[in-house]
Amino acid sequence: MTDNQQTGKAFRLLLVLLLSAIAGWLAYAVLALSSSPAGLGEQVVTHLDTSGVGNPVTAVLLNFRGYDTLLEMAVLLVALLGVWSLGGIADYRESPPGPVLDTLSRLLVPVLILVAAYLLWVGADAPGGAFQAGSVLGAAGVLLLLSGWRLGNRFAGLLLRAVLVLGLGLFVIAGTGLFLIGGAFLEYPPSLAGGLILLIEAAATMTIGATLAALFLGNRPRVEPDK
Repeated sequence: MTDNQQTGKAFRLLLVLLLSAIAGWLAYAVLALSSSPAGLGEQVVTHLDTSGVGNPVTAVLLNFRGYDTLLEMAVLLVALLGVWSLGGIADYRESPPGPVLDTLSRLLVPVLILVAAYLLWVGADAPGGAFQAGSVLGAAGVLLLLSGWRLGNRFAGLLLRAVLVLGLGLFVIAGTGLFLIGGAFLEYPPSLAGGLILLIEAAATMTIGATLAALFLGNRPRVEPDK
């Protein structure tokens, strides 16, 4: 057995041990959970008036537990960077979309965009919000990609990257701004909470939709040289 083979075998063994330890720790954490947890529902309802929204789920995700949502946005960005770093899939010849797919995309994409906008807006007072709206927007992007649509040079470069970091960036900027004016990070003043949450959710919707579509595409969009 060569040195490279021994190194590879040792690395795989170490990886298996590490993953087994993590799996065992997660299993223990799940089994140790209380069968009748107290929950924080009463506290959420009590402070809902100061959250800026009327939906308790949105209040938890964007206000009371904003750190979690901030990290989720970061995970999405890191996942996309990981996919792009792998170089994507090999080039292949794409066949033109048939008339059924072409017609379907023309009919559904505008509807999906409207549904995403509705889910974003209604999320303040009813089930919905940025992640649901972003998922619908991502589905519209996937449908466009399946139909053979690709970003032009004008959008595949800096503008695309700006959209991909917009949600996370605005989240961080809002939290930092609140901290600099004397508050805590992501602690919204009640008078500004509603507007800030809507602004952050709108940016997050665009970022989530673009990220999901980019993950489906796999390859980093190419910028073709100007002819």
